Parts: sequence; structure tokens; C-alpha cells
Amino acid sequence: MADGGEGTRHGVWVTIGALMLALLLAALDQTIVSTALPTIVGEFGGVDHLSWVVTAYLLTATVSTPLWGKLGDQFGRKGLFQSSVVVFLIGSALCGLSQDMAQLIGFRALQGLGGGGLIVLTQAIVGDVVPPRDRGRYQGVFGAVFGVSSVIGPLIGGLLTDQLSWRWVFYVNLPIGVVALAAIGSTLRARPEKTRHTIDYLGTALLAGAVVCLILVTSWGGTVFAWNSPEIIGLGAGAIALLALWWRAERRAAEPVIPLRLFTVPAFSVTAVLAFITGFAMFGALTYLPLYLQVVHGVSATVSGVYLLPMVAGMLLTSVGSGQAISRTGRYKVFPMTGMAVVAFAAYLLSRMDEHSSTLQMSVNLLVLGIGLGLVVQVLIIIVQNAVGYEDLGVATSSATFCRSIGGAFGVSVFGSLFAARLAENTRAALAGVPLPPGFDPASVQGSPQQLKTLPPDVAGPVIHAYSESVQSVFGYVVPVALLGFAAACFLTEVPLRTASRAQEPGESLVANPVERSSREEMESALTRLIAKDPRASRLYADLAGQAGFDFPAATAWVLCRVARQGRAGRAELAARAGVALDRCSPHADTLVKQGLITREGDDLIITEAGRRAAARLVDLRRRTLTRYLEGWSPEDHPELAELVGRLAAATVGDDHDARVLRAGDGTVTGRAAGPGASP
Repeated sequence: MADGGEGTRHGVWVTIGALMLALLLAALDQTIVSTALPTIVGEFGGVDHLSWVVTAYLLTATVSTPLWGKLGDQFGRKGLFQSSVVVFLIGSALCGLSQDMAQLIGFRALQGLGGGGLIVLTQAIVGDVVPPRDRGRYQGVFGAVFGVSSVIGPLIGGLLTDQLSWRWVFYVNLPIGVVALAAIGSTLRARPEKTRHTIDYLGTALLAGAVVCLILVTSWGGTVFAWNSPEIIGLGAGAIALLALWWRAERRAAEPVIPLRLFTVPAFSVTAVLAFITGFAMFGALTYLPLYLQVVHGVSATVSGVYLLPMVAGMLLTSVGSGQAISRTGRYKVFPMTGMAVVAFAAYLLSRMDEHSSTLQMSVNLLVLGIGLGLVVQVLIIIVQNAVGYEDLGVATSSATFCRSIGGAFGVSVFGSLFAARLAENTRAALAGVPLPPGFDPASVQGSPQQLKTLPPDVAGPVIHAYSESVQSVFGYVVPVALLGFAAACFLTEVPLRTASRAQEPGESLVANPVERSSREEMESALTRLIAKDPRASRLYADLAGQAGFDFPAATAWVLCRVARQGRAGRAELAARAGVALDRCSPHADTLVKQGLITREGDDLIITEAGRRAAARLVDLRRRTLTRYLEGWSPEDHPELAELVGRLAAATVGDDHDARVLRAGDGTVTGRAAGPGASP
């Protein structure tokens, strides 16, 4: 695909396919287990620990992602990627073999550790194997795959649970992962380039410890331990101490996990709050709605996943729509404000559902929730990238999505704690005065929802109502949290949108994990998308030739640039690249020979010194055009930005992608610029 690239076109496609499989696995495992949770609880018990099956994966995947990214830069991505696949597959196999809830939670944490590597290294490797012009588009596709697979995970999990076993939710990863591992091993070459990093191990460990302590407080408080118990007080004090130590460590770290200076940017602080709340609501809903549907409405795991599809549809619809609207209008504040208000309204509607709610009512409520979430998730990255300076572009992007993932971990934990506490209380109240079967323990129903099917109707009915009331309470608590997000969104200051900030791929940021990319990589991704979307791309060579003062068609300009890139090229080779007959290429070569820009030696075309200067003039004009995309980023103050634009200009003039000008016809120049120095 690229000159001197990673191998043959076939090899690149095999690599891309393997990367997509790996990313699919990591994304699915964030949510695929949710529809299997009632079945797992039915076998193992421990409904009060249910949230940790999801939280353990989210937490280790989120915290490990920045480390995988920097280690890949430093020691090479191929070996690290293969290691992350192996860790993920070992964790998956052990999850499927788990014999109790404690084992499952521990192995889910191991699985998440590998999943964090899959998430970050797949998108980093795309930059190694795909040419610059196509890189942004591929990364956008990978982002969309991640988002869509994350939210359809419950449906797939339900199918596997019903048709096979909940253990196949994890076993299904093994054959797919082995295929991805074999494909990467056979096609991806280790790259010699390495980037040295000062990895913030201390900051990562302190932040992870603080988050774990806080999640344990929210998970155990009021259920396993009383809120005023020494255990909960100790965990709270430990979280505060670890956060203080983390704050101190980040002030000294050369490459901190989250640079503290970001919090001096108001837009980043507000976006971090919005990201946290969005993750909180999204993952909490995805985890506990299947339990509500399976227990309260008695549907199968598969059907409970189907019930969630309106939420998925709403998210996709408004995520893509809001991204396109922002790109066209440059205005973004209305979307998070509206989205948070809609999420609050949807949470209120969900808090009113009970065992008598109709399918239509549930579908509408979930659609409204998806619409609200979709209005927020797409805009967060755009706001952050538009607010910070170039030097913080990469880390601000990853930090914003880091906050969303941590919010998801907290959401699942808090939802679980509230649900378990309310369920115990509601079950006792519902069964007060109800004649119970001999030997029946009301607490056993909380740990095994499947036991409901064995109870007589006069006992099962009150218990189902208790489940319904418990889930209602959970969503009732989401309403004020979403309203807090609405209030935070009101504090956003809308500033003119930079051109590069409009390049966010619709749907890419949907449920995204914190992929650690440098500022240069973020800008390169944005620029390549803008190049791909440029409506004037079809007239690129005609415009460049006219601006440079040349009197030859667009196809001739492409032949000149192509020969200049290689130094020497055969006419048959050029025709083959364009997919045209040899006689379509010859007139353009003849024109260039007559003007002294190339010479002919047999069937080969050889660039002359005058031809090199002419091609360089076209590349320079292309560079000036691309520089316009960087308005607001001060490229004059950042040499690597100037280097990036120059490299992209050289890489996107005369490449295979533009060989289509030979197929399209000669394409005459419609206007002549003032001369070689004219501004494009």
C-alpha cells in the first residue's frame, strides 16, 4: 500500500484484519458479560459482588492502557502486542474455568490487563502499516468498530449464554485470538524505530490504588460493611492519601499519566466531569438493565440483549449526527447540554418502569437514553482537542477518555452497591407476612435469581416486585448525577472550532478507551482525515499545476510527481498503478519529455534536475495548502508540526491513490496562477 511499506498489499490486509479481530475482542469484553451476569450469579451466588465482574476488567484495562502504549513505543509494538494477546487469552480461558465468584473477578482483572494492550496497540500499529493518506480513515474505522462492538456486546453475550453456556462468553475469545496472533506473527514486521519514554510507574500505581480504594468504598459501603465501619473509613482515608501522593508525584514526573496543568484549562475540567458522568450512566445501565429484564420480565439472556438495541441505535444515530453537525457549523456547546438533559429525563423514565411495563415503553425509554448519551460522547474529544495547546493535544485526548472509563468503573460499582442494598431491604419488606415454603431463606433469592423459577407464584411475585423497585431506585439516583452533568455543561465556553478539530470521525469516540497517542500522532490523524474529506481532492493536480504556472493537464502533473518520487519509473508500471492501457500513459510522458522535465531511456522514465524542481514546487504548494488546516495551532512555534506537514505533502502528492487521474481523463487546467510563487 505504501512505498517501501510493511509488505505486500495482501500482507497489510491480513494484518489489518487481525488487528480488527483483536480490537473486537477487547471491546466486546467490556460489555459482553452483562447479559450473562444473572446466570453467573445463579450458579455462584454473590449478587453483592456482581459489579466486580465488570469493574475488574474496566479498571485494569483503563489503567494499563497508557503503559502498554509507551512500552510499545520504547521496545517495539509487535512483541508487546503478541504479549497482550497471550495475557488476554490466558485470562479468558481462566475466566471460563472459574469455580467461584472470587476466581472470576481475579481472572477478569488479568483479562483486562491484556485487553488494555489490545486497545492501544492495535491503533498504534495501524500507523506502522498504513500509508499516511489512509491512516486517519483506518483509525476512524477502528474507533467505530470499538464503539459498535462495545454496545452490542450484551446481545452477543446473551446469545452465547442461552445457546451454549455463560462460560462461552469467555471461551469464544480463544479461537479468534489465536487466529489474530498467528496472522500478526506471520505478516507484521518488527520496526526498528524506538521512542524513549520516562514511564510514570509511580503515578500509575498511585492512581490505580486510589481508584480501587474509592470503588471498594462505594461497592462495600452499606452492604458488606457499615458506612461507619473501620474498613470503610480506612479505605476512604487510604484513597485520600494515595490521591495526595499521586498529585505530588505528577508534579515531578517527566511524562505524567495526567498532567496537572490540564486542570487549569476550564474546558478540560468540565469535559472530564462530563466524561466521568457519561461513563457512569452508560456502563451502569448496560450492566444492570439485563438483570432487570431477565429477572423482572422473565426474558432470556438473548432477548434481554435485543431489548438493549434501541439504546444502541439511539447512541449511533446521535453520535454520528452530532459529529457531522459540529463539523459543519463549528458549534458544540448545545450538544452536551441537551444530551445531559435527555439522559436525566431517560433515567427518570427508567426509574418508573416496573414488572408491568410494556415492551414498547421499555424500548422508547432505552432509545431516549441512547439518544442522550450519543449527543455527549462524540463532542467530548472535540471540545478537549479544541481547548488545549498543541503540546498537550495527545495527553488531553487520552485523559478525557480515561475519565470516561474510570466513570464507567465507578458507575458499575455504585449501581451494584445501591442495587444490592435496596434489594436486601425490599425483599425483606416484600416477604413480610407472606407464608414461605419450609426451609426457604429470602436471602438466597438475592444470591440466585434463577431460584425464582422454583418458587410458588405468591412468593415469586413479591420478590420480582422487590427486584423491580431496586432497579427503579438505582436509576432514580442517576437523575441528579445527570443533572449535575447538565449544570457542568452550562459552564462550557464555546470558542471558534479549529479546522483540525473538525476532523473527528463520527462514531470514533463512542465508548472509546484511553488510547495513548502523542500530539503529533493526533494531529497526523486529523490531517489525514481532512485530506480524505477535502471536496477539492478530485481537482488537486489541476489546481497545483495551474498555481505553479504549468500548462499541462492534471494527469501529466501526477506522472511528473510519481516519477520524481521514484527517480525512475517504467511507463508500464505507471499504467499498471492506474489500471489503464499503456497508450493512456504515453501522451503525458511525451509532454514531460518535450519540456525537459523527464528523459526516456527505453521504456523507463527518468526525472531530470528541472523535473525535480518542478515536482518540488508542486509539493511546496501542497504543503502551503495543508498548513491552512493548522490555523490556531501555531505551527511556526512547533518544528515537528512543520515537519509533519512537509512529510504529508510529499507523501500525498504522486501516490497510488491519485493514479485515478489517468483513468478519469486528461483534466485540463482551468486557470493559470500568476506564477510559480503564487499562493495556493
